[in-house]
Amino acid sequence: MSIDCRTRRHCERKPLERDEIFDSLIPRVLVRNAAIAARGLRYKKLPALSISVAGRSVTLRDQGGELRLEAGDAADSVRAQLDSDALSDLVQDWATTMGLAMNSRVRIVRGSFEHWLGWEPVLRALFDGRPVHEAGAITMTGLDGSELDLSRGFELDDDHVEISHFLHQAGFLHVRGVFTEDEMAAVSADLDAALARARPDDGASWWAGDSKGVQQAVRVLFFHEQSTALRRLMEDERIGWLANITGDKLVGSVEGSGKLGAEGLIKPLDIRTGLSDLPWHKDCGQGRHSYLCNGLTVGISITGADERSGALGVVPGSHRANVQSAGKDDSLDLPAIKLVTQTGDITVHCSDTLHRAYPPIERPRKVVYTSLQQPLMPGDVIDDVPAEKQRAARAKLTNVQERIADTESPT
Repeated sequence: MSIDCRTRRHCERKPLERDEIFDSLIPRVLVRNAAIAARGLRYKKLPALSISVAGRSVTLRDQGGELRLEAGDAADSVRAQLDSDALSDLVQDWATTMGLAMNSRVRIVRGSFEHWLGWEPVLRALFDGRPVHEAGAITMTGLDGSELDLSRGFELDDDHVEISHFLHQAGFLHVRGVFTEDEMAAVSADLDAALARARPDDGASWWAGDSKGVQQAVRVLFFHEQSTALRRLMEDERIGWLANITGDKLVGSVEGSGKLGAEGLIKPLDIRTGLSDLPWHKDCGQGRHSYLCNGLTVGISITGADERSGALGVVPGSHRANVQSAGKDDSLDLPAIKLVTQTGDITVHCSDTLHRAYPPIERPRKVVYTSLQQPLMPGDVIDDVPAEKQRAARAKLTNVQERIADTESPT
């Protein structure tokens, strides 16, 4: 069994110029995927899309049951303006429609920003041949063929075949009692100290504001570097077994080492601005699904979480569905559930599973997130991006809401 659904290789990615995309790439993929993309467009009831790059525009629309390419801008379309590099990343799944917005690389000059986001799965259907999800397309069953019990939790000593099957079907796990309260207390103390040391311009934390405008640190990036207690847990087999639960021999994501890193989060009450309680998204929501998915994101519950303290929400089965990677589409038929955890529990979700952080309403919670990723394919290579540049890009996301607001059309 495997959750590896990669269809692109890092070594095949290359810069594509505007005219090469408009005149060669898009006509070529339309030969294969015009019907499947148009079906997704109709299902989602989206308008046409006009893409403008350096003075030239083309429009994609459904025409007679197939997606067609027209020269020029169209008044009845959502119109996106971007540069050639951004277009190259979009058509090669290096950046999504939301990913471009999050990094100020697109401007919606006409129409709805939501429609721009809605085009993401249609573009994936066009360029990757992956059908847009339709109601009823996904079912989840147990090993015996019966309907999967989505409320099920597991223990460390449960049958790994059953655990793996559940993860493949539902895209998430809840494993109870993995770590002790004393272990979580030690990590909690280290997180408190790291949050106290954080500064808005340190490049290693995210900040959010409450209803009075008071800013506070809500996420410590690279937290494993500040917590001896956490580093011990990262090397513990109580986490390590997850690397092989899917049959993929997953590895940690720390730059160049394959070891597990982690981020420490606090979910305070009364947060109104900033990236604290993230809305529905996929971890590949900025791009690179076809290069990276699926990996696993592991949440370690320092305090536990329930309906009153901001439990994690997941959409079971969504890792198998080509849906919007940002926001929960109204047409999505898969129900959302909340994972109620106790101190020392872990949650696991596939990187392509739709999930969100519900805001706590009675008491805050603390959690640590670490991740496992697919190893490189034989002969594959990744661009050598300096670690400091990668860290800076991660830290920059703390102000992403402002960049998205600047992207949206004023009309």
